[in-house]
Amino acid sequence: MSTHQVTVQPSGRSFEVLPGEAMLAAGIRAGIGLPYGCKDGACGSCKCRKISGTVVHGPHQSKALSEAEEAAGYVLTCCGLPQSDVVLESRQVTEAGAFPIRKMPVRVNEMQKVSPDVMRVVLQLPANDSFQFHAGQYIEFLLRDGARRSYSMANAPHSRAGQPTATPPVGATMELHIRHMPGGKFTDHVFGAMKEKEILRIEGPYGSFYLREDSDKPLVLLASGTGFAPVKALIEQMQHKGITRPATLYWGGRRPADLYMHGWMLQKTQEMPNLRYVPVVSDALPEDHWAGRTGFVHQAVLQDFPDLSGHQVYACGAPIVVDSARRDYVAQAGLPEEEFYADAFTSEADKHGA
Repeated sequence: MSTHQVTVQPSGRSFEVLPGEAMLAAGIRAGIGLPYGCKDGACGSCKCRKISGTVVHGPHQSKALSEAEEAAGYVLTCCGLPQSDVVLESRQVTEAGAFPIRKMPVRVNEMQKVSPDVMRVVLQLPANDSFQFHAGQYIEFLLRDGARRSYSMANAPHSRAGQPTATPPVGATMELHIRHMPGGKFTDHVFGAMKEKEILRIEGPYGSFYLREDSDKPLVLLASGTGFAPVKALIEQMQHKGITRPATLYWGGRRPADLYMHGWMLQKTQEMPNLRYVPVVSDALPEDHWAGRTGFVHQAVLQDFPDLSGHQVYACGAPIVVDSARRDYVAQAGLPEEEFYADAFTSEADKHGA
């Protein structure tokens, strides 16, 4: 069996795929920043168009890639095995070299319950190590039994647990927002036995969710629940770099408490004149005394921006929110498909249909 070459257009970057290896794994190994989410055939974040070549797929869910999409030439790189040399189209792959993916131990520095079911966790990185990442990327926890759990970093690389500094500090920290999934092996530990000073192992950075600074288009930032974490990192990055593109954050939750850093966002809009913030609550109860926007967060964007043809959209959160936004913004508001950047949070329950 021979290796196959995969070329990604329009960047022209290429990499070699070993026999029996999925294209995404080979691309990551070669430092090519292909977009992806779950790496498990469940979310569709890695879907891209095949220009030429033959690809067969391993197990995947039809919601990630339907038969009609496959017939139209779309592939999932996370479970797609090339049978020949292949050319793909992925406008999210840039010429720039990706940061190296590394494994390292981290220490739990701080734990703060910011809502009944969200924990803000600050991790201390090794003092003699530099960990480079783009604001918006994520890391994976390596659990003892070999399982992995993915969480976006909620701070930009220049900041130490939210305190901006000129250069990445030595022994820097990273901030994560972890939602409790009752019965979840990792989050039960975070909300139960985990203590400060505990040592965990991480690997990263991963993901193609980061601000495209070569554009001057106005931004729509869309977050549901803890999908706010990487969007917070983007906002910190924009403030740090003095990026003044108009940006509007739509943050959706079921109840007001789900908007667990509402005060932080209000403060940022005071500091950043080009930043607007629209909180949206779908299931407010009378005792919440909610006077703001209601309904589905992705639809609030369409109400305010019926024409998105000149915008970039960065969306993060539950797969149903991200998928609905991608579909509706392109079909109804004229958003160019390649200007929709997304990171869908797929839980273990989502992956296995449980």
